[in-house]
Amino acid sequence: MDAEARLYHGLDDSGIDYDVVEHQPVFTVAESSALHDQLPGTHSKNLFLKDNDAVFWLVTVPAEIRVDLKALPAVIGSKRLSFGKADDMERLIGLTPGSVTPLGAINAEPKSLNVVLDCEIAAAERVWVHPLRNSASLGIAGSDLLNQLRAWGHSPLISDIPRVTA
Repeated sequence: MDAEARLYHGLDDSGIDYDVVEHQPVFTVAESSALHDQLPGTHSKNLFLKDNDAVFWLVTVPAEIRVDLKALPAVIGSKRLSFGKADDMERLIGLTPGSVTPLGAINAEPKSLNVVLDCEIAAAERVWVHPLRNSASLGIAGSDLLNQLRAWGHSPLISDIPRVTA
């Protein structure tokens, strides 16, 4: 069974309500903005990061915010952060740039990756994330996303992610 089939099977087994909408592949938040009006709810973007101790972080925030990367380490308890490399992303979560999603944690060994969700994502009635590929969006309640991440052996940190203000 491939990873996406395992994903849907896991959500179904957990009794989680979700919607999947197929669309053209999108690689950036700007490319996906046309979908936002069609898909009511909170839209997400994801940062795959690595700190100075070679610890990996997957941070999910509302799509429209700009994360303050200088303030982020103090908030999440990490050292200085930089963007993770594509080969590390593929090795740890089985995804390529443009397809990153917190649901990629299904492919990660527990404790190999720190998953962080912004408070707005965790509290959302419906949050839209990729279902392991960037040619579809999956809508799920923030609380159900948290529960599924925990079911996979991860302990997501919920935090008020610092934003860059204009």
